[in-house]
Amino acid sequence: MELRNELLKSIWYAFTALDVEKSGKVSKSQLKVLSHNLCTVLHIPHDPVALEEHFRDDDDGPVSSQGYMPYLNKYILDKVEEGAFVKENFDELCWTLSAKKNYRHDKNGNCTLSDHDAFRLWCLFNFLSEDKYPLVMVPDEVEYLLKKVCTEMNVEWSAGELDDFFAQEPLQQNGITVWVLLEWVNSGRFTRGIEKETITMAVQEVYQEIIEDVLKQGYLWKKGQLRRNWTERWFILKPSILSYYVSEDRKEKKGCIPLDRNCCVEILSDRDGKRCMFCVKTPSRTYEMSASDTKQRQEWTTAIQTAIRLQAEGKKSLHKDLKQKRHDQRALREKQKAAKEEELQRLKQLQEEKERKLQELELLKEAQRQAETLLKEEEQRRKQQHEEMQRALEIQLRQAEQARASMQAEMELKEAEADRQKKRIRELEDMQKLLEEALHAEVTARQEEEAKRYAQTRLLSEEEDKMKALMQLKEEQEELIRKTQREKQELRQEMDNKSKILEEAQKQLEEVRVNRQRADQDVVAAQRKLRQASSHVKHWNVQMNRLMHPIGPGAELDKRPTTTVGTGFRGTIGGQKDEWVKLSGKTEEKDNADEHGKENLHRSLSNCPSNTSSVVEMETMALNGQLKRNSVEIRKPVQRSSTEDPEDTPTEELMR
Repeated sequence: MELRNELLKSIWYAFTALDVEKSGKVSKSQLKVLSHNLCTVLHIPHDPVALEEHFRDDDDGPVSSQGYMPYLNKYILDKVEEGAFVKENFDELCWTLSAKKNYRHDKNGNCTLSDHDAFRLWCLFNFLSEDKYPLVMVPDEVEYLLKKVCTEMNVEWSAGELDDFFAQEPLQQNGITVWVLLEWVNSGRFTRGIEKETITMAVQEVYQEIIEDVLKQGYLWKKGQLRRNWTERWFILKPSILSYYVSEDRKEKKGCIPLDRNCCVEILSDRDGKRCMFCVKTPSRTYEMSASDTKQRQEWTTAIQTAIRLQAEGKKSLHKDLKQKRHDQRALREKQKAAKEEELQRLKQLQEEKERKLQELELLKEAQRQAETLLKEEEQRRKQQHEEMQRALEIQLRQAEQARASMQAEMELKEAEADRQKKRIRELEDMQKLLEEALHAEVTARQEEEAKRYAQTRLLSEEEDKMKALMQLKEEQEELIRKTQREKQELRQEMDNKSKILEEAQKQLEEVRVNRQRADQDVVAAQRKLRQASSHVKHWNVQMNRLMHPIGPGAELDKRPTTTVGTGFRGTIGGQKDEWVKLSGKTEEKDNADEHGKENLHRSLSNCPSNTSSVVEMETMALNGQLKRNSVEIRKPVQRSSTEDPEDTPTEELMR
């Protein structure tokens, strides 16, 4: 099927070339010649009578492509056998017919491509073109082909020229014909400064790779099977076979290595004076070969592994597989693009539907507002009618009451004159009955009217209740707003007061700290004086102990010094006592000042915020502890040393 499609592409060019008038029809004589030539290059027997019999119903007029296709399929393409003909000769025949009419050289005669290069590009175009008529090549495939040619020429590919071309020709976005491609290549836009021989070699390499399925070709050293000597051969690798020739002109073929899924390629170590060796193992034989360098060996082993993989997957051509993958990717991109456009269109429709619904909603809102206005007007008009009717009924009621009162007065007068005017009374009684009936009818009407009025009053009262509830809710809301504003102002005022109280507390704390420092200094001075007094007491205790020893017999003592010493001791004791009293007075004054400062501090802290109160409270507790320790140190009595004499007890009692 693939071969048939490839042949049909070339035949389509030949048929359109014979269609000189571009009417889609070709004369029978030309089709006979074309059919004979096709049979010749395809190596199938030609049957000239079959063409006449096939078109016997037609006149001598031309035949369309639809009319020629059944004959072409039945008598030519169905008989074609793959490998029985040279496809290049077949393509060359169709190229010759179509190039005469369509291929135009440069106007100045400076063609970049030779005729053979143009033919090869034509074959490459047919291979890469889409399978639909007229044949065109999409921009992705054009870029792929030109990039391959530039790679073979060792030239860096630049897509700028191709993009400019497609930008200038918007109609070519969906694909270009082969003649447009050849004309663009001949213009030399992407081959500036490149020799024709280089272009020819590059086109030939790409042609062999894509059309002839040559995966790789080049010189390799091969080890013989019988003589075991090394010979340099020109190898050509295709998906199913690895052929080798004497030279690269491929005139003398020396052999071939069939490749299938059971083959493999391995790297060998250097030996026999050869380097970069590898081998190809087949079920029947192992072929040893040597490349020129490591890079060439890697390329050859990779290419052979690719050929084996294609055989294992049942694929005949690498580039046909790649072409199908690129086609699938393009189809996927087109599908995604179409889905995206469809999604955008759907979103656009949804947006329009949304806008339309919003407009309808606005119209409904406007109609609702108008209906509410009409309803209010109708309600007001009905209310006015009820009020007027109520006033009229009240007037009628008053008139009826007045009439009733007058009738009762008349009845009383008639009863008084009953004896004199019985006849007239009977008439009046009859009249009264009539009047009572009328009055009863009037009362019934009045009761019905009162029932309606009661219903109206009930509706009005319900409306007033709802209005009152609404007004009450509004007043509650306003009250809440005012209450919130008042609370906000109170909080702001309270924060300002607390800030002021905090500042005052901080000032009082500073004063307490100053008083504490002064108290500490006084305590240190008092301790110093106490230590001095203690030393003096110890000294006089020693002197007094000496004086208070018992006097032995015969010893004469002078009592004057004793009196002096006692007086001096008492004087010293009295002076120390006075000093102690003064110190205790100062300490009490400081304690009172500290107590007063603590009370002020506690009053300030009670008005401060919680976080500031906690900090100041901690500092106050530390200050109270320090003041208590200082008071204890000042008031602590002098401890008796363990080394002192027990007779010092009275002095200590005196000091306490």
